[in-house]
Amino acid sequence: MTTPQPLHLDQSEFDRPTETRLKIKIPQKYQQQPIISRLTSHHGLEVNIVAALLGANSQNDGWFDLEIRGSSQQIDNALLDLAELDVEVWYQSGQEIDGW
Repeated sequence: MTTPQPLHLDQSEFDRPTETRLKIKIPQKYQQQPIISRLTSHHGLEVNIVAALLGANSQNDGWFDLEIRGSSQQIDNALLDLAELDVEVWYQSGQEIDGW
């Protein structure tokens, strides 16, 4: 898997509040790990789980539709962290909302 490119949601000010919507696939091997919680505790992001598909004791990967709020820098750092864990990330450019 290739490392995702940083979103650079707000290139003028990395500290400006920004919101984006992501879909992520968390590998089954991390099912018992607090991957989404890490986005909050390690990166200071606000995370809203819009939808999820993950069965108890599932042998499959988990799919999550997330709304992420934080600075552009925080979101970029979180994306790099997810990439290191082989978490697949999908986002659509143009979906970000600045200055929430």
